[in-house]
Amino acid sequence: QVQLVESGGGSVQAGGSLRLSCTASGHTYNIDCMGWFRQAPGKEREGVARIATGSGNTYYADSVKGRFTISQDNAKNTVYLQMDNLEPEDTAMYYCAASFIRTACYGGKWIVNRLWLDRANAAWGQGTQVTVS
Repeated sequence: QVQLVESGGGSVQAGGSLRLSCTASGHTYNIDCMGWFRQAPGKEREGVARIATGSGNTYYADSVKGRFTISQDNAKNTVYLQMDNLEPEDTAMYYCAASFIRTACYGGKWIVNRLWLDRANAAWGQGTQVTVS
């Protein structure tokens, strides 16, 4: 069992920055991939960034490349999302998730499928609101 606790959301002006944190507890040794997702009203949930806990390999959605940075501190069981140059289009509920499936961090594209959505494969945080005006 893995539990995730998120923090760092808030309201900022366009061009501003936020840093989201996600700390995992429980059987963290089972986590192979951690990711940040977001969902805006009327839109599908999308993967924003992911990081492989073992290798540190990262992947970013095209919409956030060059603006967002995902990182991890394995000693603290924490993953971060540094968000710079925020745009109104970034407004969404942001979720942290941990997948126990190694291939969740594989590939040159990111399909939000059962590797993340199946509760047997992944744990999710409660979500934190990010609003950019």
